Amino acid sequence: MVNKSHNIYFITGNKNKFDEVSNIFLNKDINYELYQKELQTVEIQANNIKDVALFKLNSVKEKIEGSFFIEDAGFFVDIPLNGFPGVYSSYVMKTIGNEGILNLINDFKNTKAHFSAVIALYFQPLDEIITFEGEVKGKVSETIRGEHGFGFDPIFIPDKLSNNTFAELSMSEKNKISHRSIALNKFIKFLKKNPVKK
Repeated sequence: MVNKSHNIYFITGNKNKFDEVSNIFLNKDINYELYQKELQTVEIQANNIKDVALFKLNSVKEKIEGSFFIEDAGFFVDIPLNGFPGVYSSYVMKTIGNEGILNLINDFKNTKAHFSAVIALYFQPLDEIITFEGEVKGKVSETIRGEHGFGFDPIFIPDKLSNNTFAELSMSEKNKISHRSIALNKFIKFLKKNPVKK
């Protein structure tokens, strides 16, 4: 029988997110098992994604036993859209999508954008909520490119690459540089410092 203290639940209905996180977890030497759990979270309209992630986490705290986490991310077009869609990324993706964002931009040469991710963790052994953040800067692609990834990946070119969008990278390539992997590596470092007590 598996000890529940060895389990950490990722609360998400997004299989793409879970697959990316699982891919990183598999390559790390940690004595925790990762599981996906779908629960209906409550999302608020806030000025930053950290507040959104924390509110989501607390909205399901009474519905689950053990350690669990929420990951929230946003795509920010800093120039020329003043950070839009940002905290509204999920809604904007469902309504106007990548094409809608591109239609709002006239000058692609001078765009600046970034992806931000926040992991909000409820860690049962310490009865604490801890957050881990990651960010990657880049620019907006003039066209939708790539078959991988999800969300705004096909229109984001990270500064660390010459001209490839996130969606033109394999999962393992994206996981080396993404905002999600930066936050997740901080999270995993925390887990290594707080191993399961046998």
